Amino acid sequence: MEPKAKPKAVVIYSGGMDSYTVLHLALQQGYKVYAVSFNYGQRHSKELDVAVKVCADLGVSHKLVDITAINQLLQGSSLTSTEIDIPTGEYEEDNMKSTVVPNRNMILLSLAIGYAVSLGSTEVFYGAHSGDHDIYPDCRPEFVDAMNIVSSIANYDDVQIISPFLHQTKLTILEVGLNMGLDYGQTWTCYLGQEKACGKCGSCVERLEAFAKVGLTDPVRYETL
Repeated sequence: MEPKAKPKAVVIYSGGMDSYTVLHLALQQGYKVYAVSFNYGQRHSKELDVAVKVCADLGVSHKLVDITAINQLLQGSSLTSTEIDIPTGEYEEDNMKSTVVPNRNMILLSLAIGYAVSLGSTEVFYGAHSGDHDIYPDCRPEFVDAMNIVSSIANYDDVQIISPFLHQTKLTILEVGLNMGLDYGQTWTCYLGQEKACGKCGSCVERLEAFAKVGLTDPVRYETL
């Protein structure tokens, strides 16, 4: 008797610690993973280099999709415009609002769902967490719920968005990953694409706080540490 084929899952993989954890979670759960990363013109495109390397090391199917042409339509974000400074300090709504890329996750999820349909997969894994809710409208539970409804209407075959950490914190994500033995030195979180992480942007601050709470030193190199 031939072994049963693994179910397929698409994982939106940015190269950051959240999606890195989700990627490994999907693998641990027995899925045949098809990772997909998007270059939408983000200033921190170094995360994509990290994603390519991790998938190559794991032997995971990986597509790096260039959608930079849409950058001209998604203005007003410090993540896509060099004319707007990346905010530093705490990961809070007023401070981080400039990092919102208009409609980004709706666009990326739509593309990932289309990829899943073409593969015959019924799941798309997505790494939003509770710390994103106040800042990014397209990371909120009601958005994910609505996208799942739209996905079921838009396709003959239902594709569901799986968000394992939608109601969890960055700290929980880190704890889950550490329990899985993951090496977070293979991730990139900083909103700047420099040789070392800045240690000052909201994304770095949130990450460093999570490592401090578990009593560990972040393995990523920082300019300020």
